[in-house]
Amino acid sequence: MSTLIRGRDDRLSAASHESVRSAVNGIRVPRWETVHDIVMVLAGLCSPPRDEESETARFLPLWRAIREGESGALKSFRELLHGGWGGEDGRWTPDLIMGALINPFNAIEIHPSLAVPHEPLVSEDDWVRLMVMHIEQQGAEHALRVLLHTLKGDYVGAEEGAPYGYRNPDREAMEAYAAFRYGCQEILRRLSREPNLLAESIHAMRADETMSRDDRAEMLENESDLSLMREVMIVTPGTWDEVSEEAHHMVFGYLIKSISPAGPLGLPDAERFRIVWRVPEPTAE
Repeated sequence: MSTLIRGRDDRLSAASHESVRSAVNGIRVPRWETVHDIVMVLAGLCSPPRDEESETARFLPLWRAIREGESGALKSFRELLHGGWGGEDGRWTPDLIMGALINPFNAIEIHPSLAVPHEPLVSEDDWVRLMVMHIEQQGAEHALRVLLHTLKGDYVGAEEGAPYGYRNPDREAMEAYAAFRYGCQEILRRLSREPNLLAESIHAMRADETMSRDDRAEMLENESDLSLMREVMIVTPGTWDEVSEEAHHMVFGYLIKSISPAGPLGLPDAERFRIVWRVPEPTAE
């Protein structure tokens, strides 16, 4: 399954062997990206093949219900899009009332520059996927407040009157991905040379008094997952591709205190990013 997923250009996850195994065995609730990719592959393997988009749309509310509980059972946007909000007979239905309440237009004055005709930067499906990822990482409240700020004209490029800032697109997400990729590369380099680095970094992280309360709570929550910790403790350059994305992120947090752009785009990664290690790298003799 992992091999089939990695062979697709439209995959959303790294789909390591361990990520797929954990998902199908119900060891932990997987990321949506992992579920999406598994469903896409399985839909194509059915006889006759099933529509991949329809199947992923069917699984999304099921996954959401597990992550969010009762709220996940609410009618999805796709269902509203195809089934309608109701109210065609002039009566207000619960869906129609909810649609009016959640429409940002009814809460704020949308900035005039947002009404300027423009060429979309991404497709609607890609935008939805990005928003789902953002909500997973930052929370629904943060995502909704960001959306309101954007509609009010508070976005990159607004001062120049660029619709949605398309003339100066926000590269924060791309920067974060590039930083994570470079950080993982450097982690593998150090692990290959320093066998005890992971254990020393875990000790340093736990002793870090500057660590925020939220970060410490997240660390303790992750460490309570024994299956995840077993993956983390066997991480080596040789096993890196066999463990889950969750283990990659946890090892990243143990070894790297912070990583930030130190130079502009176009520079080599070693010059572009500055890493603050929890355990400083030994100086060359």
